[in-house]
Amino acid sequence: MILDTIVRKASQVQRIIGLPDATDSRTIDAAEELMARGICTPVLIGTGTHSSVRTLHPEEVVDRVAHEILVRRASKGITPEQARELALHPLYAAGTLLSLGSLHGVVAGSVSTTADVVRAALTTVGIAKDTRTVSSFFLMAWEHRSLIYTDCGIVPDPTAEQLVDIAHSASVNHKLLVGTEPVVAFLSFSTKGSAEHPHVEKVRAAAAEFASRYPHIRCDGELQADAALVPMVAERKAPASPVAGEANILVFPTLDAGNIAYKLTERLAGAKAIGPILQGLAQPYCDLSRGCSVEDIVSVAAITAVMAG
Repeated sequence: MILDTIVRKASQVQRIIGLPDATDSRTIDAAEELMARGICTPVLIGTGTHSSVRTLHPEEVVDRVAHEILVRRASKGITPEQARELALHPLYAAGTLLSLGSLHGVVAGSVSTTADVVRAALTTVGIAKDTRTVSSFFLMAWEHRSLIYTDCGIVPDPTAEQLVDIAHSASVNHKLLVGTEPVVAFLSFSTKGSAEHPHVEKVRAAAAEFASRYPHIRCDGELQADAALVPMVAERKAPASPVAGEANILVFPTLDAGNIAYKLTERLAGAKAIGPILQGLAQPYCDLSRGCSVEDIVSVAAITAVMAG
């Protein structure tokens, strides 16, 4: 149901979404479906494609893209030859066109590693002004419910300050995608002092800083998962908690915890896990798993379009 809502939102804003893994048959099929369903205006970026969808070869825009990369990376000592080489790479061509406003979003990763996608995104669009942390989230979707899990794909052992950035980025995206007010739980193995440990102190500090910086967003921590999600448990373990067992954003203390949790939720609780969706970038440049399906690409493209809307 939440995916239907996101698709409707994407169809309304009609964004132009670049797909740089254009040699992949799944990407081509997804682009054709996106166009046929009117979800967005897809643009395949690469060579050797055979599709009714518009295809942009990096050679067509190499001078413009190389110049922009050279300007953006001048302080890094990049040469014109290196800039031109990057400009011919679909990931960098797509990201630069996004930064220039020719695209509204980019979806890549079906044939590219997450490291390559993140590197291209950082080089071309950079980090958003209101954060110092690039992270990711999964939209965990059931028929009548959804949760955001963050971070499950990028930052192995976030500091308290990084947890604040991660939680804020997820809150913004929750509001965009789901449309309801975010309720943020900073998760731990402790609830409100039931245990003491440096790991608990980190989560507690992150929750306190987040509450101070964003007082309009309901949040609490440290909370165990049951106290974050089950109102009856919250009444016993954290009776004064503003979250009150109604969390819709779960902020995990480490990548271990987040990654394990999303996979268990997907496999044992029947959720559809959509992501990892990159967040904290200046513009939406989204990653895919290399094991993704056509349906996954369509879903992430719709999410990207709404994030760009």
